[in-house]
Parts: sequence; structure tokens; C-alpha cells
Amino acid sequence: MPFEPASAVLEPYTVLDLTRVRAGPTCVRQLADWGANVIKIEMPVSDDSGDMGGPRSGPDFQNLHRNKRGMTLNLKSEQGLEIFKKLAATADVVVENYRPDVKTRLGIDYEHLKLINPRLVYASISGFGQDGPYRDRPGFDQIAQGMGGLMSITGEPGKGPMRVGIPVADLTAGHFCAQGVLLALLERERSGEGQWVQTSLLQAQIAMLDFQAARWLMDGDVPGQAGNNHPTSIPTGVFETSDGHINIASAGQPIWERLKQLLGDPALDDPKFVDGAGRSENRDTLNALINASTRKESSAVWIARLNEAGVPCGEINSIDKVFASPQVKHLGMARDVVSQERGPSQIVGQPIIMSRSASAIRRPPPLRGEHTDEILEELGYARDAIQTMRDNEDI
Repeated sequence: MPFEPASAVLEPYTVLDLTRVRAGPTCVRQLADWGANVIKIEMPVSDDSGDMGGPRSGPDFQNLHRNKRGMTLNLKSEQGLEIFKKLAATADVVVENYRPDVKTRLGIDYEHLKLINPRLVYASISGFGQDGPYRDRPGFDQIAQGMGGLMSITGEPGKGPMRVGIPVADLTAGHFCAQGVLLALLERERSGEGQWVQTSLLQAQIAMLDFQAARWLMDGDVPGQAGNNHPTSIPTGVFETSDGHINIASAGQPIWERLKQLLGDPALDDPKFVDGAGRSENRDTLNALINASTRKESSAVWIARLNEAGVPCGEINSIDKVFASPQVKHLGMARDVVSQERGPSQIVGQPIIMSRSASAIRRPPPLRGEHTDEILEELGYARDAIQTMRDNEDI
């Protein structure tokens, strides 16, 4: 089956995918979903020990590797390396997340490949960077969450560091890498040359600290844990209802005034709550008063009242309820796919909407080496030569 792009946006571009685990596949998924001709390259012999998402039939693998073709190549064999370099000679992008020394040892690092293809955009994701004192350390999301400061500001005060419930360092490193690839392709339109795009879990995690990092860099303020309370916008947090909990975000004086009027508790008129500084200093007392009011009605009642009053609020959904939400259904965040391992299934859709260009799920994740023969024939190899390569375990 020939390449069928998931979108017209990146259809002209070919991407060689050498990634495993999560950060790299997250990057490549963005390129595949927007139409790039992605060729997922794996070793001929199965070794899924580095894929934390579990087996190919698992939901993690299925969600990460859609819209790709797959081939097997033994990059440690002379023939396998020759094929890869032939692919790289005409490809637009290579994405890898090996440890920094591995690609050099294999001879597939940027310095080698740019001699074959000066227009090549080569993208690397590592744990801590391609150089520096930590370059050889193995990267792992939770390690980056800790070293990058996120765990120190997550969780309830005094209860110790807490990881976030998604692999945020992995995911954001992947998205930053995809952004870097697109920037390099845009720059290539002017210069005619490719370049080496680099990011790491540590860099991505620090970038995602955003205003919390700026508090330290600009004011010398070391943020601490605030639990469900927003660190600077008060009162913002989780409040109890008669049948559960909701989020209320009262950012700024006008919204606070609307919330206070809606709750109707005279105690909220206390002068210590009159401005943001007072509300911050007396956060616990204020939250207790708000909780005393919100406990009197159900979550649904409060969501309706708060929205009518113009106070930002929202349900706190379990994931099954997320996908049952009418708004989520309207946005199409669950997409149908016919998995080769699982049959009819659903995976997570693209969060980007473009007015003239759409993204679709054209292919389920490939079986290991499913398109090897197809891709080699596109390169000009004869069927008997392909069989010889297979006999020699080159593919």
C-alpha cells in the first residue's frame, strides 16, 4: 500500500523515525498526523525493552505510532547501514532519541549524515542535552520532573515532592522537538540547508515551569507546594460540593466581587479579604468560608450558577467523564481507528484545528517491518536482493 498522507500540510516531507519510548514518538506523531511520509525504523529482531508503553497492542503504543509506515533495518550491519544512508540521502528529517554517544558509534549522527544530505534536518531528544556534564546519563520522565523543579511545586505543602500524573517532560520535549523541526524546515526554505535540532527532557521541563521559574530568576522567590491552590491567583482552587468537588478560578478583583456576591456570605466582606494581598495572606480562612457555602449544593448547581455569574469554574472529571463531555465529543478528541492488533478502537485526536487543512487517522500503527519490502522497492531494490538481505538479517 503506497504512502497515504494524513493531511496535505506536510505531505511533501519524508521523515525517518528512529525513536522509541515516548518523547521521540510524540514528536514524530505530530509530523505524521499532519501528513509527513514517516518511516518507522526498527531492528529486525524484537526488542521492546526500551518501550515503556508496553506491547504493540497496548493503548500507549497504538496512540503514539499511528499514521506511519514501518520497516526493519539492522543498523549494525553494513547492508542495513547502507540502506539507511540511502534513505537519508533523500529524506527531509531524521528524528532520534538515542543516548548521545550511540548515534555517533553507529555512524548515523548529524555530522555524518549532513555530508550525504546537506538539506537534512536532524532532530535529537535526550535526557539532559547532547553535551555537558550530564550528557551520558539515561533520561526518564520522572527524573526530569524532579531535576527540573516540577516535583518541588506539585502536591500539598509539607507532604513531600509529588510527580505529575502524566509524563509531562517526555511529552513537552516531543512537542518542542516537533516545533524545532518545523522551524528548521521553514529556515531551509531561505538558506537551502538543514541543521541539527536539539532538545532534552530537562530543558523541556524547565521551560514548562514558565512563571514559576521567572519568579526565581527575576525576584529570587523560590516557589513551594500549593496543593490545589493557585500560587498567585487567590481564591483559585478545588472546592467541595454536596456531591463532590469543582474548580473555581477567581482571578482578579472583578471576578472576586462576582463570586462574593453570588455566595452571599457576609463573612466574605471582612476587610482582610478586600484585595489580592489580603486574600493571599488569609488564603486558608477564605477557602474554608467558600467551602462552607459550596458544600450546600451539588456540583451541577454550582457550575450553572458560577457560569451564569461569569465566574470561571469547571467539573473535575475522571477520564471516562472527560470523553463523555458534549464539548469533548464536539471537538472530536476521540478518533476511530481499526487497529491491526485490536480491531475497531479509538485513540486521542489532534488538538489543533486549522480552517483549511485537516488531520486524519489514515493508518493504524504498522506491524513490525510491515512495509519493509514496499519501501525498499521504492528505493530501487529488486525482490531477490530484498530476500537476500532478509536471509542475512540485514532487514
